[in-house]
Amino acid sequence: WVKTEFMTPALPLALAEWEALRGYMEYDINSLDEIQSPLAIREAGDPPWEGAHTIRNAHRRLHQRRRNGEVGWCYTLGWYLYHLLTFWTLPGYLAEWTTWLVRRSGAQALPPEMVEWSKPLPKAQWAKPSEELLRLSAEVRRVREENPQRPIEDIFAEAYRRQGVEA
Repeated sequence: WVKTEFMTPALPLALAEWEALRGYMEYDINSLDEIQSPLAIREAGDPPWEGAHTIRNAHRRLHQRRRNGEVGWCYTLGWYLYHLLTFWTLPGYLAEWTTWLVRRSGAQALPPEMVEWSKPLPKAQWAKPSEELLRLSAEVRRVREENPQRPIEDIFAEAYRRQGVEA
C-alpha cells in the first residue's frame, strides 16, 4: 500500500485539489495542453515542466503587453528589477538541467516490472463511475452554473443537500 498525504491551508484549496484529480479521472484528460489556461505562461507544444521556455514565454509576453500599451515603462522596469533581485531565471535553468539528467538516465533505469505496471489498462478494465457519483457531479455542475462565484465548499454542500446525501 502507498499512502500520500499533503496539507492544504484551507478547505477550498483542498476541494480544488480533489477536483483537479477527479477531473483527470472523470474527463479523460491526457495532457496539460487540453486544460491549459490561455493566460498561463505555458504555450501550446511546450514541454510539461517549467523551465527555460517558461522564462522565454514570460519575457515575450511582457514585451507584447508593452507593445500593446497594456503596461508602461515603469511596470516593465519593475518587472526586470524584481526578477533580477529574486534570481527568477535560476529555477527555470535548474529545472532544465534536472530534466536533462533524468532523460539522460533514460527508461533503461526502470525495472521491467515497473515498465509493465505502468502500461495503460485496456478500456474494458477501466473503473466505471457509480450512478450516485454521476448524479452528484451533474448536480454540482448545475449549482455552479447558478452562481459561478460562489465558494466551492458551498457549491458542494448545496449539491449534497439537494441530493439528500450525507456529506
